[in-house]
Amino acid sequence: MATKIRLQRHGKKGKPYFHIVAADSRAKRDGRYIERIGNYNPNTNPATIELDFDRAVHWLQVGAQPTDTAKAILSYKGAIYKNHLLKGIAKGALTEDQVNKKFDAWLSDKESKVQAQVDSIKNADAKAKADIFAAEKAINEERAKLIASAQSELAAEAAAATEAAAAAIAAEKEEADAPAEEVVAEAPAADAAEEVVAETPAAEEVPAAEEVPAAEETPAAEEKADDSSEEEKA
Repeated sequence: MATKIRLQRHGKKGKPYFHIVAADSRAKRDGRYIERIGNYNPNTNPATIELDFDRAVHWLQVGAQPTDTAKAILSYKGAIYKNHLLKGIAKGALTEDQVNKKFDAWLSDKESKVQAQVDSIKNADAKAKADIFAAEKAINEERAKLIASAQSELAAEAAAATEAAAAAIAAEKEEADAPAEEVVAEAPAADAAEEVVAETPAAEEVPAAEEVPAAEETPAAEEKADDSSEEEKA
């Protein structure tokens, strides 16, 4: 029976994660498997890999063939390299102590590289967050300046409106008080009133009754007078 080490897909659409399994090569990708030896989650940065190292080396030792993705994962974790060193022991080229020393040295170097990569990612994330914070801070400061400027303009306009209203009220008050003061100022004094009375021309005197010339007698009156004189003579 040909055995493969491959990935079995799980998770939801857009966010998959995988089981690392040893399965019959004739089985479906997501079907039955012989043994699950790890997990692989590509959604994190860096990707999360959990591997049963000894079982992975065992399956490699018995001839299980990994797929390309599974081989990359096993190589990243050192299972491929450990299998290669164990083959050297089987051939008599290496001793177990030499294999352990070589693998420990490789593992230490690998861990330092992985840690450097993790630190680089963290620094990049921190820098990105710092840049975003600085940009937001600059935007907030600019917004605060605009708000302060608008408020100062509104305050200046309100002060100008208040001054204009106060000036208008004062002007109206002056106009209301001005006529009374002018009348009091222009009112003639008592002596001035006497002078006005003295300078006023006296009314023309009406002629007395005796001075009024008698009205001319009419002819009818004369005739009446003559008739009365004749009656007296008779």
